[in-house]
Amino acid sequence: METMLEIERKYLIDLDKWEPKNKGLKIKQGYLSVDRERVVRIRTKGDKAYLTIKGNQQGITRTELEYEVPVSDAETMLRMCLNFPIEKTRYLEKIGGLLWEIDVFEGENSGLYLAEVELEDENQTIELPDWIIKEVSYDHRYFNSWLSQNPFSKW
Repeated sequence: METMLEIERKYLIDLDKWEPKNKGLKIKQGYLSVDRERVVRIRTKGDKAYLTIKGNQQGITRTELEYEVPVSDAETMLRMCLNFPIEKTRYLEKIGGLLWEIDVFEGENSGLYLAEVELEDENQTIELPDWIIKEVSYDHRYFNSWLSQNPFSKW
């Protein structure tokens, strides 16, 4: 598999200005490793499952490798994960030629709403939707691996 770079910005959203435009997709994910140098995540996403390895973040860029795995294997790995799984519904919206992923968190992270957009490079200019409140790309508290250990409900 070819090494991929993930360049991503994260934002808090204003619920008074945003509402889902589609049904969304249920996601459940857990972490097998949350080491600073490498994060290993297992995720079920609808009727598919993925094992993802992410390298250390430099700015808003990091190496990401992702592999599809059988759902039954993913369910076994989810039971092996550290702490508790992240549960959320993801909504996709195309804005300004870019695909935005809006995550509505559930369970221990209920009340958290994040939007993410992947970029071609860190300095890419993007058109922010009017429902964006604040960028949190550099705030580790909004990384899913952190939220699996330090839930939003306990902040």
